[in-house]
Amino acid sequence: MPQKFTAELDVVVVGAGFAGMYLIHKLRGLGYSVRAFDTASDVGGTWYWNRYPGARCDVRSLEYSFSFDPELEQSWEWSEKFSTQPEILRYANHIADRYNLRPDIQFNTRIESQIWDDERARWTVTTSNGDVIDAQHVVLAVGTLSAPKLPEIPGIETFKGEWYQTQKFPKEGVNFFGKRVAVIGTGSSAIQCIPEIAKTCEQLTVFQRTPNFSFPAGNRPLGRQEVDATKSDYAGVRQEARESFFGQTGPVATQSALEVSEEERTRKYQEGWNDGQLISILGAYDDLITNKEANDSVADFVRDKIREIVKDPVTAEALCPYNHPVGTKRPCLDTGYYNTFNMPHVRLVDLLKNEIVEITETSIRTTAEEIEFDIIIYATGFDAMTGSIVNIDTHGRDGVSLKEQWKDGPATYLGLMVAGFPNLFTVTGPQSPSVLSNMMVSIEQHVDWIADCIDHLRKQGLRTIEATPQAQNEWVAHTNEVAAETLYPLANSWYMGANVPGKPQVFLPYIGGVGLYREKCDEIVEAGYKGFALSN
Repeated sequence: MPQKFTAELDVVVVGAGFAGMYLIHKLRGLGYSVRAFDTASDVGGTWYWNRYPGARCDVRSLEYSFSFDPELEQSWEWSEKFSTQPEILRYANHIADRYNLRPDIQFNTRIESQIWDDERARWTVTTSNGDVIDAQHVVLAVGTLSAPKLPEIPGIETFKGEWYQTQKFPKEGVNFFGKRVAVIGTGSSAIQCIPEIAKTCEQLTVFQRTPNFSFPAGNRPLGRQEVDATKSDYAGVRQEARESFFGQTGPVATQSALEVSEEERTRKYQEGWNDGQLISILGAYDDLITNKEANDSVADFVRDKIREIVKDPVTAEALCPYNHPVGTKRPCLDTGYYNTFNMPHVRLVDLLKNEIVEITETSIRTTAEEIEFDIIIYATGFDAMTGSIVNIDTHGRDGVSLKEQWKDGPATYLGLMVAGFPNLFTVTGPQSPSVLSNMMVSIEQHVDWIADCIDHLRKQGLRTIEATPQAQNEWVAHTNEVAAETLYPLANSWYMGANVPGKPQVFLPYIGGVGLYREKCDEIVEAGYKGFALSN
């Protein structure tokens, strides 16, 4: 149990994932007293918790890494094209060790409340351990996918076998050998873990409500020549990623899918399928996320692939998504996902035809049958982007509750600050590129912006900064306008908050592009923090 204490700090950081660690390093280097708090027992954030079999990043490892230290870039060696969770967690621990970050992190500690004091112009932060911290600034580096949710199924608590959430797998792992296993959900974590679980279990039953589009990762060990080529031009690689749409390097499409023949489109999509990167297919043409007819062409291509791979035509058709355009739900990269359904002990249950009625002490009962299991895996997602923020009891000016203020949907300025909540920053918050980007690129940009902002206040003799309501309203309107020009709002996705009953249906991230967003943030600073109220 960490020692209880009361402290005065310049900055409280909530979270010790990559964002929290970089904040400590950056702010400490500028001379600020800073401490991070995390409910986990060590660093890593998302990659600390997501230990399910097959957990892997869907951004190339050579780009899913920090760029702030050239020596770090050159010394760290990634082993695979797409890194596994254990390797990314080793990288996180290496960061903590290399920059000696742990002395400024309090683990096994949850932030209970954050109350703004108008008179003192400071935050009072209380923790689950009884700490009371006086802080000038609070930075929420809580992660966008860090509030896991269970499905709304009667009887979950009655099951007497083993059950796990993919986001909270035990460190020691789970032995599936000879077990009857159920996986509920077919999102990213399920698509990654299903092929792994199938290797050793006796029986695997996958319960699917909504099929998803998934592409082969084509994962492989990294060759020395490939690594050296990237490292020799890391500055150029990083700059291209910062200026790109999704925060990753790759070709920039300048042509509509409807301007070429079907044969040409198929050839291009096959190249992307073989390449094993989401941007290779989703970025093949410049209108795939804005034009339904163009998107249908790639959707048809993927559905044909599913039918080619999955031998049973009924199962294949059930795995074919029809209710959302490609990319408007989080698309997945997999290793043998569709092939897994050709194994004799693997079965798909289509919940659109037979819903789950309840979970009993030993089984899952649907409208058609009852199946007994030894283990149930819930791969049922998160209260994304806002859940981990509003789960903290936060009150700003005049005692206004952030949770209450966001009851009809989040409202931020740039995804960085909220009107009425001075000196409270969010890293990759709602209405920023966030989950639609290479998170490492977006994390670095936000941390640099926040650190520069805090330092600007000190140099100018100022105590507070907050978003103005007008600027916030205009940014929210702009975010919604940009989203409306795309196909994203057509899907009932966690991007829209649709997976959480009662959550407002609004498009949560900013889809204007990583490079354009960075330009807007820089322009606002150059204009004297336009849209922010600064005060001493």
